[in-house]
Amino acid sequence: MRNLKRALAAFWVLLLAALVLFFVLENQQAVSLVLFGWVAPAVPVAVLVLTALVVGLAVGPLLGAYGVMRSKRKIRAAARQAGLSGN
Repeated sequence: MRNLKRALAAFWVLLLAALVLFFVLENQQAVSLVLFGWVAPAVPVAVLVLTALVVGLAVGPLLGAYGVMRSKRKIRAAARQAGLSGN
């Protein structure tokens, strides 16, 4: 069973790598982005999309962790408040 799980994981990783490679090879057109008058150098579309994906994958969990920590603080403060008012 362990070998089957490893084989499936390897298959999905290879499939994902193949899809990313296919995407990069199909999107070689150079584009230049303009933001508030600043012009970025022309790079392939795939570079911009994959960069946005990686940034999103990094920022998303950080924002999620911040939300969890904030919720825990609120819960602790509410528990402290309930404990003090109960005495």
